[in-house]
Amino acid sequence: MGKHYLPNLAHKEEMLKEIGFNNIEDLFSDVPKGFVKEFNLPEGKSEYEVFLEMNEILSKNKTVLEMPTFLGAGAYFHYVPAHVKYLIERSEFLTAYTPYQAEISQGMLQALFEYQSLIGELVGLEIVNSSMYDWGTALGEAARMAARVKKKNKFVVPKHIHPERDRVLRTFVEGADIKIEYVNWNEKGQVDIEDLKEKAKDAAGVYVELPNFFGIIEEQIKEIGEIAHENGALFVVGVDPTILGVVEAPGNLGADAVIGEASFLGSALNFGGPRAGIFATRNETALVRQMPGRIIGMTKDAEGKRAFVMTLQTREQHIRRAKATSNICSNEALVAVAAAIHLASLGPKGLQKLGEVILKNTAYFKKRLNEVAEIPFDAVNFKDVPATFEIPYPVIHERLLEKGIHGGFYLKPHFPELGETALLAVTETTRKEWIDVLIENVREIINEAEL
Repeated sequence: MGKHYLPNLAHKEEMLKEIGFNNIEDLFSDVPKGFVKEFNLPEGKSEYEVFLEMNEILSKNKTVLEMPTFLGAGAYFHYVPAHVKYLIERSEFLTAYTPYQAEISQGMLQALFEYQSLIGELVGLEIVNSSMYDWGTALGEAARMAARVKKKNKFVVPKHIHPERDRVLRTFVEGADIKIEYVNWNEKGQVDIEDLKEKAKDAAGVYVELPNFFGIIEEQIKEIGEIAHENGALFVVGVDPTILGVVEAPGNLGADAVIGEASFLGSALNFGGPRAGIFATRNETALVRQMPGRIIGMTKDAEGKRAFVMTLQTREQHIRRAKATSNICSNEALVAVAAAIHLASLGPKGLQKLGEVILKNTAYFKKRLNEVAEIPFDAVNFKDVPATFEIPYPVIHERLLEKGIHGGFYLKPHFPELGETALLAVTETTRKEWIDVLIENVREIINEAEL
């Protein structure tokens, strides 16, 4: 969205004083040091001169096409067909906000209904809400839902979940007094079943991811679900939807609820957002009445014509706050609509082909990585691959950046037991020559460091 340049520097001190601050640093005191930049554009510059200066600053950014990127760890470069972008830029979608008077927003309600229907078919469950903020907030809501439904206060998760997702989860459960129990991984980088059997006792919910944070496809989903149910817990599965064309739908493997990230379909990287969280459950009253967000339904109007309505709306802005299951203020509807358009465009065969291409690219990537690093886990990977290096990974990362290549996600600060390990990723957009260039540069960097 464009903004006009208003030269208000002469009034800066006056404005700061009015809101009770002495300087810009005090105003942004809650932002870590180094992240606040004051442009100090002088008065007297025209809007065009400011545009040129800002454009010069922005030109320092590099796109994933200009700089081959292997970062992954929850942010992936997928191709988004041109028609998806075109359709969501229609004003009916682009400007639509939360439909407080739902009956006058038939187009948006129908689009969200289609999103729910497609996701339900994809994950193998009957009831889907019209999206959450992202995967992390969906996980937090799933933990709270499990505690409400089962009237227990322990939620079991793999130790190897995304560190950021883990922090969001812990934030969500703190006020609800829910205890998070972490299950170790085994030699294959998958959930340790024996450890899970101990940790799942008296749990309200058991959570597993497909693929997990290490990019590994969990082979024991059904068994994990059985352990959850034997202990009277809800079985919650987190998914990257792009894998569901090549693996069984979690709902068919016993999942009571499925969460995940819808923005991997239909949305660009966009510096990490916005996103849309998937949230689906089985069609059981106890679950449906306790799931967060909103559910769009299809009915008939007074004239017998098809109509769409907001069937359930458990947000605090729609019902009494004390009765709300969630305080989420607005869902990421546009991102959800983009995911629906992309899914509908792919169809079952297209989604399967997408998954197969990613699996093939990941296998080649893993084979090449093994030439310059040790692969710590012997399992099937999807997108992300952990690799352990002989020299400190930050050295490799900085040198790669100098060479115009963006490396992976450094795991040691979060999982110190893995040593100098980074998580690197590919998708269907990753070209073979990008992988080859990465490997040759990493080999050169390691050889230089050892001299």
